[in-house]
Amino acid sequence: MLTIAVTTESGDEPRVAVSPETVKKLSALGATVRVEAGAGKRANFSDDALKAQGAEIVGSAAEALKGADILVKVQRPSPEEVGQLKPGAIVAAILNPFDDRPGLDALAGSKIQLHSMEFMPRITRAQSMDVLSSQANLAGYKAVIDAAGMFGQAMPMMMTAAGTVPAAKVFIMGVGVAGLQAIATARRLGGIVSATDVRPATKEQVQSLGAKFIAVEDDEFKQAQTAAGYAKPMSAEYQKKQAELVANHIKAQDIVITTALIPGRPAPRLITSEMVQSMRPGSVIVDLAAERGGNCELTEPGKTITTGTGVHIAGPINLAGKLSFNASSLYAKNLLAFLETMIDKKEKALKIDWDDEIIKGTLVAKDGAIVHPSLAPQAA
Repeated sequence: MLTIAVTTESGDEPRVAVSPETVKKLSALGATVRVEAGAGKRANFSDDALKAQGAEIVGSAAEALKGADILVKVQRPSPEEVGQLKPGAIVAAILNPFDDRPGLDALAGSKIQLHSMEFMPRITRAQSMDVLSSQANLAGYKAVIDAAGMFGQAMPMMMTAAGTVPAAKVFIMGVGVAGLQAIATARRLGGIVSATDVRPATKEQVQSLGAKFIAVEDDEFKQAQTAAGYAKPMSAEYQKKQAELVANHIKAQDIVITTALIPGRPAPRLITSEMVQSMRPGSVIVDLAAERGGNCELTEPGKTITTGTGVHIAGPINLAGKLSFNASSLYAKNLLAFLETMIDKKEKALKIDWDDEIIKGTLVAKDGAIVHPSLAPQAA
């Protein structure tokens, strides 16, 4: 019998790796889903709701992990959890593989099969497994909602007998999944929206959502995208030209949302303290790259500050987790789609195709060693 363990997330993480819907579907695949009591509480999934769909609720993490074939988590599991798994057990989670390398090496040494959901290949077949997109989509939405609440003025233009209230000007920096959702949300709230990104393919996406595209469109800009769809690091010369353009644009903005991240690197610095000082009192910056150091020079990760000139700067951590019910539901579906690639539906047992690019792409550690190509040089 295939057993899937789910334990309570540590610290402030409110999300959980299964939902009632995915418990039901995993059970239909022949799996026993063993859930630590209370694991879904912060995502508003009660033990009763999970049990009604087939989950086995147990009193402790140790009971959930005993004999489990698979452990699904949101964040990286603790060494104690992994130590209770049998050798060769599968772990699938958001591992933050470029952070705390000694900790990752220690998990690998436990001889488990470790999969990092962030490494999901960007191919059509894996779209339903893309956790970065599912969580970033919610973060982009929440960033605008939070910014609107902090702004202290109306977002849409309002024409009244007493006069006209102007629409808020919203600037989105970084047009990935989070940025696109931020544009769409700001537009729905009635803002005048502009956006910037160094990837040329984003220009059409920005314009299709009714926003204005802001960028230095030179020859370097035209080649500023990797095959995987990520932004390339730009030259110092380009960064200077782009910074000058942004500096002039940002002065007139009421709300700025920054979303620029490059996997495995510190967040690129997009907003200087001088740019912040040029903004009007009461304007708002929400920095979605805070956990990687921030796109804004003045961001304090995990805090909201107000500068001496009256600009509010928020550096939220795990913003998607603030919508824990939705975030957990989507993440659980990502995991379900991923686990389905490993389970033989007829035999109702594990059957892993090691040549599958989804398996190879996400595999971080196996047989006691780090095996992912992007991490292997450090291991050496």
